[in-house]
Amino acid sequence: MFSRFKEKLSGFKEALSSKIAEKVSLAEKIAGKKDDGEKEIESHAKALPEADGNAALQKSPASSATLSSTSPAKPSPSQIPEKAEANNKPKSRFSFLEKAKSLIFEQEVILEEKDLVEPMWALEMALMESDVALPVAEEIIREVKSDLVGKKRKIGADTGAIAEQSLRNALLTILSRNYLDFDEYIKSKEKPVKILFVGVNGTGKTTSIAKVARYLMNQSYSVVLAAGDTFRAGAIEQLEVHGSSLGLKVVKHKTGGDPAAVIFDAVEYAKAHNKDVVLADTAGRLHTNINLMDQMRKIVRVTKPDLLIFVDEAIAGNDAVERARLFNESVPIDGSILTKTDADAKGGSAISIAYITGKPVLFLGVGQTYPDLVKFEPQWLVDRLMGEAEA
Repeated sequence: MFSRFKEKLSGFKEALSSKIAEKVSLAEKIAGKKDDGEKEIESHAKALPEADGNAALQKSPASSATLSSTSPAKPSPSQIPEKAEANNKPKSRFSFLEKAKSLIFEQEVILEEKDLVEPMWALEMALMESDVALPVAEEIIREVKSDLVGKKRKIGADTGAIAEQSLRNALLTILSRNYLDFDEYIKSKEKPVKILFVGVNGTGKTTSIAKVARYLMNQSYSVVLAAGDTFRAGAIEQLEVHGSSLGLKVVKHKTGGDPAAVIFDAVEYAKAHNKDVVLADTAGRLHTNINLMDQMRKIVRVTKPDLLIFVDEAIAGNDAVERARLFNESVPIDGSILTKTDADAKGGSAISIAYITGKPVLFLGVGQTYPDLVKFEPQWLVDRLMGEAEA
C-alpha cells in the first residue's frame, strides 16, 4: 500500500540532507575551527561597543581641546556617512556571530528559505507524481516550508527523519481539517439516520454499503437497506445477496421504478420497526449524464438524507478527486469512501479528496470481505503513507 508514495519521498529527503550537509560545510569554513572560533567571537564581541559610538571618546590632543571648550565641535558632512556606516556594521556582524555561535558552540545550523528551494522542488515533484492534486501539493509545500524555515537543526541529526517529520506534520494538518468522527455522528443523530450513497459505475458502491452495514451491526445498530439503484440491471439482486448474507431487510421496487420512492419507503419501514440506520443505494452515474444527475437531485430533495456519501476508487487517483469535486458541486456531499485502497500505490487521492471537496473521508476500503473497511483516521493513513506501519 502506497509504495510509490514512499519511494518518491526519497528524492525530497536526499535533497534536504544534501542541503544541510552543504550548509554545515560552508559554515565551518567561514567560522573556522572551534578553538579559534571562540577567540574570534570574543574579540568581535568586545569590539561591538566600540563600533557603537565609544570610538568617539578616543581623541587626539586637538580634539581634547575642542571638547573642553564651551561650544562642542560639529561633525563635518564627510564624517556623517562614515558614522552611519559604522552604526550599521554591528548589526550585520552580530548576525554573522549568532550563526557562527550556533554552529560552533550549539552544533546547529539554521535553515533559511533559500536553502529549501531544491528540497521543496523535489517534494513537489514527488507529490505530483503520487497523484496529489496541485492545490493540495502547494498547501503541503507551504506547511513543510513553514515548519523548516528559521528552525535550528542539530549537526549530525538524521536529516531523513527531519524531512519525514516535517512532511508528517503537514499531512496530519491537511488530513485533519475536515475530519468527521462517523461513530460519534451516528450515536448523536436522531434515528433513523438516513445515509445515501452516490458515485460512478463500478467503483464498489454497493459492496461498500454492505461493509458499512456490517460495521454498524458490529456496534449494535439495526440497519435497513434500500435498493435505490433501479436503473442498472442486476443491481437490486446484488444488494439482496448482501442483505441475505448479513440478515438484513432490503426494501425494493421493480427495476425501472422511482428510486426516491424506494428510499422513502425504506425510511418509513425503519420508523415503523424502530431501526437505527437506513443505507440507500443509488445508480452509478457520471456527472456528464444530465438525466441521472437531475434524478440524484430529486432523490436528495425528497429523502433529505442525513449523510450523502460519495464512493470512488483510490486507484483512480486525480480522476477520483475530480469526480468528487464535480459531484460535490452538483449535490453537496457530506463525505467520501475510497475503495481499493489496498491496491493504491500512490496515495494521492486519499490525501487530496477531503481537501478539494472540503468534506471528510469517512472510510477506506482495504479488501474484498465485509470486515475490510477501515474508519478513516488521519494518523492511520499518515503512518502507512510514510511506511511506519504495516499496510
